[in-house]
Amino acid sequence: MKLLNRSEVQRALSMREAVEVVKRAFAELSTGNANSPLRASVALPNHDGLTLFMPAYLSESDALAVKIASIHDRNPERGLPRIHAVVLAIDPATGKPLAVMEGGYLTALRTGAASGAATDLLARADADTVAIFGAGRQARTQLLAIAAVRPIQRCWVYSHRRESAEAMIAELQPQLASIEFRVAGSPTEAVRDADVICAATNSMTPVFKGEDLKPGVHINGIGSYTHEMQEVDFTTLRRASKIVVDEHKAALAEAGDLIIALNQGELRQEDIYAELGEIAAGLKPGRQHHDEITYFKSVGNAVQDAAVAQAIYQHALKENLGVEFDLFG
Repeated sequence: MKLLNRSEVQRALSMREAVEVVKRAFAELSTGNANSPLRASVALPNHDGLTLFMPAYLSESDALAVKIASIHDRNPERGLPRIHAVVLAIDPATGKPLAVMEGGYLTALRTGAASGAATDLLARADADTVAIFGAGRQARTQLLAIAAVRPIQRCWVYSHRRESAEAMIAELQPQLASIEFRVAGSPTEAVRDADVICAATNSMTPVFKGEDLKPGVHINGIGSYTHEMQEVDFTTLRRASKIVVDEHKAALAEAGDLIIALNQGELRQEDIYAELGEIAAGLKPGRQHHDEITYFKSVGNAVQDAAVAQAIYQHALKENLGVEFDLFG
């Protein structure tokens, strides 16, 4: 059995590879070739935390894994990551554990890759300006994913804490030297010229105004994952010609952006155009017009974790990454 730490997970799989892995995983999910129960959650009110349990099996890829992720909002005050996670990859033929890997980076990687897949399928081919809302680990991999699939030249970063946006830019600039980075002074400044927008925040209220969006923009919303969270406003939903989700069942159970709009009569279930996997599998078209506004809402799905964990494990075997240990010895 392999044990893979964060740096080994990071070395094992590139973002471009992860985008393709996640695209295939969503296609399996939407064509009935995956078993991905709604994640179970355990609230930890005494510690302002939440622990999630996310299993999945993809029958075509023959990938089986479970992720345990803990989210503690007070951790940044302690100098700790907000999310700690581990992923266990399992041999579906025998049930034998294959690898335990650090899941915090894997989560950021697969979440970024989901937006990369959605951007590849829905954004204009000439999209060159991106706006990122949030400046945490998730925001970083959002940008890496968008830059992997589109010729990005300019990036606006907006965060309530300007120093967080500046720190994110300082970290990513060496990796993305061809991109011109700017800290946005307001949400309007961030989105008014953006071809792609990624919202990766914990906001309970919309982070930008739908009337500020230019025609042809594509939006990825990945931060809100509870009934109360809302990153995009009703105007954005009304202007979007295509609202795409990672999975209908999960989105209707967890995506506050959609649930709030549905409850207030601003959205109907039939307004949700497709699952991303339907587009990835060629069952429905993606972008059809230059000026249409498209919106991808993701709450995260365990098929992403299983598929990416399998790819990481396979690369780790080839590249001799990680530590081998005998769990049953």
